[in-house]
Amino acid sequence: MATCSINGDSADEINDPGAAPYGNFINYYTFNPPENRLSLIPATLLQDLGFSDGRQTTLILDVGCNSGELSVAFYKHLVQEPLCEDQSDGNKVHLLGFDLDEFLIERAQQSNPLPGSISFIPLDITTDAPQLQDYLNQHGCSRFHLSLCLAVTMWVHLNHGDSGLLQLLSRLASISQHILLEAQPWKCYRSAARRHRKLGRSNFDHFKTLKIRGDMAEHVKQHLERHCGMELMQSFGSTAWDRKLLLFKRRDD
Repeated sequence: MATCSINGDSADEINDPGAAPYGNFINYYTFNPPENRLSLIPATLLQDLGFSDGRQTTLILDVGCNSGELSVAFYKHLVQEPLCEDQSDGNKVHLLGFDLDEFLIERAQQSNPLPGSISFIPLDITTDAPQLQDYLNQHGCSRFHLSLCLAVTMWVHLNHGDSGLLQLLSRLASISQHILLEAQPWKCYRSAARRHRKLGRSNFDHFKTLKIRGDMAEHVKQHLERHCGMELMQSFGSTAWDRKLLLFKRRDD
């Protein structure tokens, strides 16, 4: 999962940020465990959205899933009694997690307790991603019913600029009925840039030229609502790291 690191040198010792220019920290969930988000998200979310009547396939997408711990915990949180492997064909809820780091995806695949319901693939969301459409076609769906984009936006923004951030949001909106999004605040950008320089690396290519700055959650909301046919449905409050968890839905659904 892409995010800015916790403060202090202890974070660097736990999770070498020099190896994570895209937020692909190797031990991310040791300092931001799944419970930090799940404690804010109701276990009835799928029911609340009308997706767990048992008569339809429900697809969940996890963007930037890292090593998959949150993907699995999120699935179990929403699907109260995950089916055993020999019953998985009857399970109507499927989750696809992806990350650009192939090593992290390999870890996720190896530790996946529900391979009949949860899948992990290596994928870079900033490039053409036919695998996502293939997955939708495989399950007979036109869009993912719920897409998670948690602490990912900053890393796309820093590495691909303003246009990369807006393209990410537009692409997700085009394939999602609902998006649960957590955008890193601007202070995380400064922290990431400072940590990069401390390691003796050049600054992120786009950091000094970014025009989208300040209240990042508001910028994300404005783009999704003005240009992507989405609207803010609910805020689940803020995490311990002071980041808002925002749920958006398509206006035509």
